[in-house]
Amino acid sequence: MTLTETKMDNKIGFFVRNQSIVVPIAAIFVAFVLGGILIFLQGVNPLVAYRAIFSEAWFDSDGLLRTFQKTTPLVLAGLAVTVGLRVGLFNIGAQGQLISAALASALAGIYITNLPPILHVIVALFCGVIVGALWAGIAGVLKAYRGVHEVISTIMLNSIAIGILDYLVSNPFQEPDQSLQRTKKIAETAVLPNIGVIPFGFILAIIICLLVSWMLNKTTAGFRFNTVGKNKFAATYAGINMKLMVVTGMLLSGGLAGLGGAIETLGITYRFEPAFNAGLGFDGITIALLARANPLATIPAAILVGTLRAGGASLQFETGIEPEIVDVLLAITLLLVSAPILAKYLFKGKAQKSANVTSGWGN
Repeated sequence: MTLTETKMDNKIGFFVRNQSIVVPIAAIFVAFVLGGILIFLQGVNPLVAYRAIFSEAWFDSDGLLRTFQKTTPLVLAGLAVTVGLRVGLFNIGAQGQLISAALASALAGIYITNLPPILHVIVALFCGVIVGALWAGIAGVLKAYRGVHEVISTIMLNSIAIGILDYLVSNPFQEPDQSLQRTKKIAETAVLPNIGVIPFGFILAIIICLLVSWMLNKTTAGFRFNTVGKNKFAATYAGINMKLMVVTGMLLSGGLAGLGGAIETLGITYRFEPAFNAGLGFDGITIALLARANPLATIPAAILVGTLRAGGASLQFETGIEPEIVDVLLAITLLLVSAPILAKYLFKGKAQKSANVTSGWGN
């Protein structure tokens, strides 16, 4: 083998060992290139468009606050899907869990009275976590005891949640003398504050990410989750209670999504309004796959998506491009980061199989 071939093999080996970083970065790069081509075809310089997005999101105090506000529930939605993937479950239902919890927290913030500020916030957050966990737990029980695939059940539960919540905010809990589907504002004692341009909810989301990462990597429960996700037959042979792990995994996943919805209500919108929560749970799928089911990696992945969401609104004003180009960028990124062909192309057939973060999808 020549020196040149040896160097080439070393480079390929480096990329193989770092697929969890290389593949998402490559997917983002390709997505921005393809998005740039689409922007160019609309008669706009792609660099001008991307500068508009990032300058609006990061170089203005209001924009920076908006970016962190957009990012906060996305961190937890991505973490919810990540936990599911680690236990071998594909939780498509983060959207339904998040919006159900968002309404529950709003109702707790409105109708539970006579509580001091800190306690009121804790109670409202707790209500959101419990409702999100219970909504996901339905899919967990169906999976564990009836063999119903979680993808099917969580998709259906999303639709059920949307229908029920639309009714509730159009009838019994609709803001009086208001035509919009929304509740009235929560009490001041239930509001999560901002610390400068950093929402308190963002700090809480980062802490939760650290705790979940520690749990998955350093505890017995995390070992059981990972074992079930990687090989259910080995887990059964080792005496792990599969049904308990499936239900627990879905409860934890739903609770995290629920916390994201609760923080969205208490720290950003201060009421429940379905339009503000649309798509957050589905963005969590993109974030989890972009993070390669790594809890800590959900933070930068969510920041990227939050940046695009926060800065996308300025595109139409500054360039005339519809903000839906952000959805195109995220869709391309999701397609590439989840496609095995990308890794095969990058490593030219010499790559080892990457860690299978979706090993349980078909179980």
